[in-house]
Amino acid sequence: MELHGKAAVVTGSGRGLGLAYARALAAAGARVVVNDLDPGAVDAAVDGITAAGGTAVGVVAAVGDGEAAERLVETAVTEFGRLDVLVTNAGILRDRVLWKMTDDDFDAVVTVHLRGTFTCARAAAVRMREQGTGGRIVLISSPAGQRGNFGQTNYAAAKAGIVAMARTWALELARARITVNAVVPVAATEMTKTIPAFAPLIEESERTGAPLPAWLRRDEGLGTVEDVASLITYLASDAAEDVTGQAIGIGGDRLALWAHPREKSVDFADGGWSADAIAERWHAGVGAEPEAYGIPAPQVPEA
Repeated sequence: MELHGKAAVVTGSGRGLGLAYARALAAAGARVVVNDLDPGAVDAAVDGITAAGGTAVGVVAAVGDGEAAERLVETAVTEFGRLDVLVTNAGILRDRVLWKMTDDDFDAVVTVHLRGTFTCARAAAVRMREQGTGGRIVLISSPAGQRGNFGQTNYAAAKAGIVAMARTWALELARARITVNAVVPVAATEMTKTIPAFAPLIEESERTGAPLPAWLRRDEGLGTVEDVASLITYLASDAAEDVTGQAIGIGGDRLALWAHPREKSVDFADGGWSADAIAERWHAGVGAEPEAYGIPAPQVPEA
């Protein structure tokens, strides 16, 4: 996939998935602005990309407010003359069940994930519209935002909001030929290592260099961060110019298109519904097949 001449900003790209995205974009020829809160991680990422023959500069900043977003866009324009691609990957976790989650836990996660996505996308959209040559905005969501996840009120809410913003911005930016999509990644990261069924398999793979088991890559869609990065490169390319407003899952050997919310079943009552009428007809009507919620537990094959 060819990205020569394009300039990209990847937030939260000092390590993990974000670093894989930045490396993949640079390997395809894009010039990349690396961002992280950790100066050492930024320097290491930039050095690694340039050592591999790519072009990158770093910005140390906490994503969330408009000033940081403007700095990222301005850096791309100052260093590379333009901005073509934005990937909003920056994020943090503050996991707690509802009754133990504090205001600060909630606000910190929403500020980085949701507000940070908004401020960075706004700054990028302004620049891309001024350039008049289109652009690519790739927002990073999560399975938690699609299905909910125990202990992740703040994270799941933010990630669900990110998909909603992708659909909205795809409408608003279509005339400017700017595509907006949400990616729903699954990969072996520090977060997935906390899942008991995954942890020993990931640790063994990292220790030996052997690939993750085939069932894990296919059935659970769990692979390396590099497996996810290929989708980012595709969405940043000219080949994806007609792909917008979508939520796309990727991980391991699995590539998926997530359905947008829609009415699953409908029932009618002349003159409207009373509470008693709903109670009488719920289980035989629209509520006959309720939707599942939560991320399904991994299904480990029997030995």
